[in-house]
Amino acid sequence: MAQIERLTLAVVTAVPEWHPEHATFRPFPVHAWIVRHPDGVVLVDTGIGSGNAFIDELYRPSVTHLADALGSVGLAPADVTTVILSHLHFDHCGQQQLLDAPVYVQAAEHAAAKTPGYTVPEWATIPDHRLRLVDGDHEVAAGIRLISTPGHTPGHQSVLIETGDGRVMLAAQCAFRADEIRNGEPAVSNLHDDGFRDVARNSLRRLRTFAPVTVQLSHEREIVTIAN
Repeated sequence: MAQIERLTLAVVTAVPEWHPEHATFRPFPVHAWIVRHPDGVVLVDTGIGSGNAFIDELYRPSVTHLADALGSVGLAPADVTTVILSHLHFDHCGQQQLLDAPVYVQAAEHAAAKTPGYTVPEWATIPDHRLRLVDGDHEVAAGIRLISTPGHTPGHQSVLIETGDGRVMLAAQCAFRADEIRNGEPAVSNLHDDGFRDVARNSLRRLRTFAPVTVQLSHEREIVTIAN
């Protein structure tokens, strides 16, 4: 059975005035996850990169280097055999270029990321030999399944993991806060745009149909327990 370890790859300490979370802002984490599986080590999301003056000025992230984060759980970058990116915003794909493993991303997300201003291109660009585009749900390995959950972005995906303690949904930024998972209502501030409200609501409802025991989010410290 797979085992999951959550990493904190950054803490975002500021957002610009035009950011939808500005009015209620408080510093939030940027999580990633290690999934230890019999077939290898899977890394879900890669946090924020370094050296981008625009990101550093607007978000003032306190970044943990991926190698250091992996080292804290007894791993090295070379140990990662598979990378899954929930989406291609700068705070989820920032350090993927430090790895050599194949990267799974939704085709719709890969297309959306070509839009100017969507992300940091040098962080989001995945070499062809590593890129694994998927369209919808997809089994990466036994007990690890990609679940299409658009709403926050056009091609957002979550990851369903079968563990010895039951199913765990790594829902990334399908929701920003735990309450969105509990009440099934997406926060307006977490939508790709207003036209994605119903899409996001359907994704939140869909998560529950897989009967996860817990749901973990990218920017929420709380691990949400689901009563099924």
